[in-house]
Amino acid sequence: MASVSVYNIEGKEVGTIDLNDAVFGVDINDHLVHMAVVNQLANKRQGTQKAKTRSEVSGGGRKPWRQKGTGHARQGSIRAPQFKGGGMVFAPVPRDYSFKMNRKEKRAALQSALTSRVEENKLIVLDELNFDEIKTKNFVNVLKNLDVNKALVVIDSSNENVELSARNVPDVKMAKPNTINVYDILKYNTVIVTKAAVENIEEVYA
Repeated sequence: MASVSVYNIEGKEVGTIDLNDAVFGVDINDHLVHMAVVNQLANKRQGTQKAKTRSEVSGGGRKPWRQKGTGHARQGSIRAPQFKGGGMVFAPVPRDYSFKMNRKEKRAALQSALTSRVEENKLIVLDELNFDEIKTKNFVNVLKNLDVNKALVVIDSSNENVELSARNVPDVKMAKPNTINVYDILKYNTVIVTKAAVENIEEVYA
């Protein structure tokens, strides 16, 4: 088991915690990590783009001039793609970009992403994260104490004071153990996790 330091909100080391190798110490599968990121971004795409082909634009019911004798190239419709107002050749149509990954693949990708953060020393464990009041400055001070700027913060349960204090801090995202995903883990420079959240993650994803 990998052992990492545990810090308090003042940024002082207060102990260590052993991380479960089944979640935080697996062999990193870059292919599955990449697939998980592509999957998440693809599933977000609306796919509502649309342009008209020559059969869908209005007008152009007859030939613009006779076939021979005009000196012009032969044309069948003024709504052909080469004319102004004509249809598009390979017009985009609404489509679904999403694709599925099975449960084992998703879990392996998430474990790989978490392991990469541990190996890069970009995972910080807090003993707890609680505020007596809703105050953005309190959350900013925690980030300063930990020397972190862009972070994914994972807490084990709903904590309104913490969540509302972090809401207006740029480049910070709050998450729960059951809502973390590969894209967010890799997007943010640092993953900050409370001890209780670590236990929850290990329980769910081991």
